[in-house]
Amino acid sequence: MIRKIYLPGAKLFSAFSIIVLAATSISAHEKWFHETESYNLRWDLFFRPLPLAFVGAVLLATIAAGFLYYRRGRRGFIPGPESFGATDDRRAALYGLIPAIISIHVAVPLLVSGVQGELFTPNNKLPGVWMYIFGLAQMGIALALFYGGLTRLAAVALGGLWFAGIFLVGLEPMLESSMYLGFAAFFFFAGRGPISIDRLIFPRLEPSEKLMEKAIPALQTGLGLSLIVIAFTEKFFNIPLSAAFLERYPLNFTGALGIQMSNETFILCAGAVELLVGLWILFGIFPRAIILIA
Repeated sequence: MIRKIYLPGAKLFSAFSIIVLAATSISAHEKWFHETESYNLRWDLFFRPLPLAFVGAVLLATIAAGFLYYRRGRRGFIPGPESFGATDDRRAALYGLIPAIISIHVAVPLLVSGVQGELFTPNNKLPGVWMYIFGLAQMGIALALFYGGLTRLAAVALGGLWFAGIFLVGLEPMLESSMYLGFAAFFFFAGRGPISIDRLIFPRLEPSEKLMEKAIPALQTGLGLSLIVIAFTEKFFNIPLSAAFLERYPLNFTGALGIQMSNETFILCAGAVELLVGLWILFGIFPRAIILIA
């Protein structure tokens, strides 16, 4: 029997879609594939008319969308599962599986990072003996999340790794990986759900319903902040890094569309999209629509 699920179904379903999107794609950025030591943040390149115009446009779009979203009573334009005939019982069964599905999406990259001596992402190489200590910790957390055993303790350990990473690899890389702090908060507040070892033999370790209500907002905060930070540290504040990345990997596809956009404008557009998605996830604005935009 599935216990009462954490949040209203539509909100959880939308958040789940964003979570899976984030866990599988948003952390794949330029710093994974290009060296960064030669590229420091360039604040002077940001305070120019074009970058400021892009950021200003995103902020105005976010304010307008937020006003419209709340004016509509938090109803989006994209239909939810109930519009396609999903019954309450079937939706409840799906929502019971969502924590387990999310845990797999988080556990796999943690396990890979632990084996490869990295902290969360490939650009965060761990030095010396910390490679083994943090690698073992990430693998242990990954297994705990995967099987759903002592999940909330593993979530505390994951949050601890994030804070320790500030001293090992720096504040900027950890802010870019804020989604892992969001995942830690999610599992601490929500637990691992009905499909878990915890539900079977550690029921007293499960969170209260009041804590469960905080799970999705905490996770949205972590995911949104990751995208917002990346938009600035890899795009708006570090145009030379993105330009070097495009020189090595010519992914500026606008010429094929007949637009012929310069690399710098393409970089600013990409940063604007990341910033827009991050802000909308952070503030919970039109969650299904922002999935399509992403």
